[in-house]
Amino acid sequence: MEKLLKFCLSGLFVFLWSCTSSSYSDLTVEERKELADEKWESNKPIQGSPASQTLLDEIIALDSLHCDAIREKSVPYLKRGMAYQWKPLFDKAIACDPNTWQPMRGYLYLYFYRDYKKAIIDFNASDVLTPNFVDAPQGHSVNYWRGIAYIGLNDYEKALDFFTKHIGIELKTLTEDWIEPSAFLYLGIAQYELGQLEMAEVNFNKMLLYNKGLSADANYYLATVYKDKNEKQKALTYIKKAIANYEAGHFRSRHYVEEIRQVYMEQLIALQEEIKRL
Repeated sequence: MEKLLKFCLSGLFVFLWSCTSSSYSDLTVEERKELADEKWESNKPIQGSPASQTLLDEIIALDSLHCDAIREKSVPYLKRGMAYQWKPLFDKAIACDPNTWQPMRGYLYLYFYRDYKKAIIDFNASDVLTPNFVDAPQGHSVNYWRGIAYIGLNDYEKALDFFTKHIGIELKTLTEDWIEPSAFLYLGIAQYELGQLEMAEVNFNKMLLYNKGLSADANYYLATVYKDKNEKQKALTYIKKAIANYEAGHFRSRHYVEEIRQVYMEQLIALQEEIKRL
């Protein structure tokens, strides 16, 4: 009985969809696009729900080049780790609107798949697509994201170059306190890995200065700098701050994915014990 009910409901859905689709056949191309836009601007169901995906299918059926709907349809597959369904849709969105979605794919390669090389290729492509404009997927410039990608590749020289470039461009229109503080954190990480302890210390302190003194990450790296310089008391002071900040929730993290160089309490405790043994 249950199987019969499911079959009937499925048949009813197909029937209703075919009726709806056929009702659009009399519309002109422009009318179909206008209707697709109206449906896109309407109150949409919860992302990834059957109702949402069905609505997106309807929009795309009306306008096969509705780039935003194509991209939106891909998102639930990305978040659920279904790359074989996400990528063809997202690639189609890029073909439809490369200026918007190619740099965004770079961000997704970077964080969801840790494919640093493909991410850099997409970020580089954005320079060609918009030569007079620095793209900023997810609110950060492609120079910032390239810096992150090169940290992922352990290429700290290039990471340093791109974070320096990012901050330099930002300073043309902003004062330093308006720059996203994490740029200084990652610049400091690149400098630390290159053995530039003094410069790294400066930038970790800038992260703290512009983040109201609250950053488990910056305090952790400062503790590491002072440990390497055999300044035990300073190192202990900063690792205690890092632990307190972490317990209060002041550490870098992301929804769905791990942050690049994300710190964890286990690392903080291990460093504290290491410092105590100095």
